[in-house]
Amino acid sequence: MRYLPLTEDEKREMLASMGLEQIDDLFQDIPPEAVFQGDLDVPGPLSEAELIRHFKALAAKNQDTTKLVSFLGAGVYDHLVPSIVKRIVGRGEFLTAYTPYQPEITQGVLQSIFEYQTMICELTGMEASNASMYDGASALAEACLMACAATKRELVILPATLHPQWQEVVRLYLESQDVSIVYMPLDEQTGTADLNQLSELPWGEAACAVVQQPNFFGLLENVTALESRIHANGGLLVMAVDPISLSLLKPPAEFKADIVVGDGQSLGQAMGFGGPAFGFFATTEKLIRRMPGRVVGETVDAEGKRAFVLTLQTREQHIRREKATSNICSNQALNALAATIYLAVLGKQGFRDVGYQCLQKAHYLKQRLLEIPGLSAAFSAPSFREFAIRGAFDWAEINRRLLDRGFLGGLPLARFGHPDLILFSVTEARTKQEIDAFVSTLRGLIQ
Repeated sequence: MRYLPLTEDEKREMLASMGLEQIDDLFQDIPPEAVFQGDLDVPGPLSEAELIRHFKALAAKNQDTTKLVSFLGAGVYDHLVPSIVKRIVGRGEFLTAYTPYQPEITQGVLQSIFEYQTMICELTGMEASNASMYDGASALAEACLMACAATKRELVILPATLHPQWQEVVRLYLESQDVSIVYMPLDEQTGTADLNQLSELPWGEAACAVVQQPNFFGLLENVTALESRIHANGGLLVMAVDPISLSLLKPPAEFKADIVVGDGQSLGQAMGFGGPAFGFFATTEKLIRRMPGRVVGETVDAEGKRAFVLTLQTREQHIRREKATSNICSNQALNALAATIYLAVLGKQGFRDVGYQCLQKAHYLKQRLLEIPGLSAAFSAPSFREFAIRGAFDWAEINRRLLDRGFLGGLPLARFGHPDLILFSVTEARTKQEIDAFVSTLRGLIQ
């Protein structure tokens, strides 16, 4: 059977080579109280055909999520993805390609990364981009560490309005490096960083100040106020941005950002139960040698033809560990390629149209929801494609009932300390008919 790779004789031979008599001897260091006693509640042995039928029956119990109308966001968004994106990234030349350790023979992969870097720079207005990161949260953590190295300071200012799960990732990275974190408090009225309390923060000690634009609640922060504070005190401005919002908002470079990061899931990636996607990372030319990961550059070969090379790869696999800027071991090349194709297919106007539809449809849903008695706007700051609604309801139960009716509701924020709030997201994929049907269904469940 293909799922039973070893014979009993082979097992005995392997154990004998290690001086052991039975498989349980491999786990003798595990305390007895930590070992499960008794038999697992699983069926007995099945034939191959029976096993396949069993797993098909289990799979049939899953709900077909492609038929659900989603108003769920908070980091993963249901955008339309042109069919050509999946068609191209599915080609064997890209799908099976690995990290270009011998870059001179992988010109196609290197060029796709170079084009990706160029597009990230065009979106953000920054001067340099790396080949991509694991995701947006780890990219932000790496940006904070990079700022600490550049400024020789060990304190980071984070906004309370940063995505809570991103906060956890950054905290995990920084505490292992003995870097302290100070938080900018939330303005309960606007839903953004409280500008009235900025003077109480230790700006002179901070390596960087982080601002998420739009923030976790989908609201637009006053970046200029934060930029002037951190730069006046010798620190760096790190912006975590939603790439779709850059179709309409000023690029981070115009806010004098030093480092820009974000998550690229919304650029041609499926929702995929939260992954995989990629993180993007861009900075100024002044800081390029401190940037984690790798950078693909353009040059000419011996015959004067255009060629691509790994220009910078300051990681511990290539240089001395103590000189490495990061221990990040790879980049999300296939996902970055999908984003490159997505942006190329849409073009500048098409990309702007996506952002415009997100903005308009989100505001239409918000307006319709505020017509329902018991619901109100949670905050006053302007929003982009998602927004928080206040209502004293059991949102988890309402979401379960919405699911039975074919809708993915918003994200209840009770787990993040806001029991009466729920976060809704609207993308260009939603139609007016779907929005109206959702509002009508929700109204019926609440009243």
